[in-house]
Amino acid sequence: MGKIGSRNLKETCDTMVNRVHGVDGCWQTSDSSGGSNSGGESSKESSRCSTPVLDADRQDRLRDKMRRRIESGDHWFSLEFFPPRTASGAVNLISRFDRMGSGGPLFIDITWHPAGDPGSDKETSSMMIASTAVNYCGLESVLHLTCCNQTKEKITAHLKKAKRLGLKNIMALRGDPMEDRWEKEEGGFNYATELVKHMRCEFDDYFDICVAGYPTGHPEAESYEEDLMHLKEKVDAGADFIVTQLFFRVETFFKFVKDCRAIGITCPILPGIFPIQGYQSLRQLVKLSKLEVPDEIMQVIEPIKDNDAAIRNYGIQQAVGMCKVLLESGEVPGLHLYTLNREVATIEVLRQLGIWIEDPRRSLPWAISAHPKRKVEDVRPIFWASRPKSYIYRTQDWDEFPNGRWGNSSSPAFGELNDYYLFYLKSKSSKDDLLRMWGEELMSEESVFEVFTSYITAQPNRGGHKVMCMPWNDDPLAPETNLLRDQLEKVNKRGILTINSQPNINGKPSSDSIVGWGPPGGYVFQKSYLEFFTSSENVTALLKVLKKYEPRVNYHIVNVQGKNITNAHDMQPNAVTWGIFPGREIVQPTVVDPVSFLYWKDEAFALWIEQWAKLYEDESPSRMIIQYIHDNYYLVNLVDNDFPLDNCLWQVIDDMFELLDSQLDSHPENPE
Repeated sequence: MGKIGSRNLKETCDTMVNRVHGVDGCWQTSDSSGGSNSGGESSKESSRCSTPVLDADRQDRLRDKMRRRIESGDHWFSLEFFPPRTASGAVNLISRFDRMGSGGPLFIDITWHPAGDPGSDKETSSMMIASTAVNYCGLESVLHLTCCNQTKEKITAHLKKAKRLGLKNIMALRGDPMEDRWEKEEGGFNYATELVKHMRCEFDDYFDICVAGYPTGHPEAESYEEDLMHLKEKVDAGADFIVTQLFFRVETFFKFVKDCRAIGITCPILPGIFPIQGYQSLRQLVKLSKLEVPDEIMQVIEPIKDNDAAIRNYGIQQAVGMCKVLLESGEVPGLHLYTLNREVATIEVLRQLGIWIEDPRRSLPWAISAHPKRKVEDVRPIFWASRPKSYIYRTQDWDEFPNGRWGNSSSPAFGELNDYYLFYLKSKSSKDDLLRMWGEELMSEESVFEVFTSYITAQPNRGGHKVMCMPWNDDPLAPETNLLRDQLEKVNKRGILTINSQPNINGKPSSDSIVGWGPPGGYVFQKSYLEFFTSSENVTALLKVLKKYEPRVNYHIVNVQGKNITNAHDMQPNAVTWGIFPGREIVQPTVVDPVSFLYWKDEAFALWIEQWAKLYEDESPSRMIIQYIHDNYYLVNLVDNDFPLDNCLWQVIDDMFELLDSQLDSHPENPE
């Protein structure tokens, strides 16, 4: 993608006063031939600013990702969402991000609604939804920002906050007026061009900037030609790429691109695609965008307007047909889909186009945050494997993140987790659903064993409901865990309540669909790992058994009061996952760290109360059972260091039960 030249930053800002539509926009410079360099590839002497600002954590910015995909000839897509109105809607939307992020969007964008307090810390605000997508879902995100009802100072404050939260891409828009017609904003901006210029002056090259294009011209523009010139001014002012308003005929988009290129706009132009999903949503969107639906479309939709399924199927086929023409033209590098926060139609369109790619191979075995300062992070304790958002939340204030090795830190300074109901940490399931899964009434500790076993086996519980999540994991079991299903079922039935596990792996290809991660051509390795809650009686027997497995097995056993038993040498971290790849050092992404385990312990025990016990009334038998487990059970982790051999941890557990059974046989009258 081309870069836009700049003058000296101070000179640029000083000459910007009252220059809204000036032809020499403050971010335009001349190339060596004397022609405009706007939107084209800049020379080394003609860069965005007089002093280079790209540091290590800005190397992989959106415009560079886009450029690489264009140069490679790949087809790709991006997705647009809008903030929900309710807290439960926010929980659902974040879950949708996780699901739709698996298909590989280049980025997502979040719209800005002036009436919804979009820059606030509310869980339904545009700012918080975009921040969560970046930090907790690992999605490259573009935050919309409009000029509506905002002073220059307020806009600057929003941008500073966005930067602080790790957001690094902005779609700069004038926005729709609150009333029927636009009123000039005193002390603010009245055009997106002004907003782009302001961002470049105040924030230099930090943000990648997107602007909107209108294939039929903005409805308030004097003419189509005038609107094209305003678009060029936005690009000349520093915009990196364009996303268009929706359209219904490919000819409209092709003409628009041709006309843009004719006036010197060379940056990428992404077509905005709207798969029709319902009659009312179509009418509403057309009303907001002031577009007319072609007769050939309305003739199909009108007879089936009360049949949402039929309209959605038609919309999918109409969008697929249009997108195929766009992608095959060579003019379109990627597609931008307006999702309306729905996933079925959007995913089906992308699947039929062959660009929805759910690649099971991950760059690391855990979800990577897209926050710029976490770019170097490549090592984490394994304990948060099923709660990655919690781990990110508890380490958000760290100044540095581990790179290459997890050091032996006596004070990792994990933040407290007191608010278990932050919308991005809250369970996706309702209280009623959780009760159906985990038991509307618990009769004994064995009732809890049954819940764990139902989760492991994916079989309905005695009430006929499948257990799809647990307090320590809000998702169904990972495919990797299924490799251990039979053994996990066996031990959970007897009160080894597992919350984390992994099989031993000795040199599987990094492309393996179940355990693979990292770049192709590599090999991955794992030590067997098992983490579980169990009773104090079991722990007493386990400690006796473990003596004969040292030093092969490392263990760490702790209760809620902090009683701490471990054979970890000098409290050093133990690598349990690593990979070897062509041309790279060994990558070691997960460890069992004794110090971090004590921080995880607090969270792991608290989840019994915060997510399970609180489902029941105070003093109820069910609540007292969970409280008893919380107060009296131990949290245990075991590592089998001999990964080339068969996993010995199951034998350890079998030996423990054999010892318990023999003690019971010897003293049937006194099981203690």
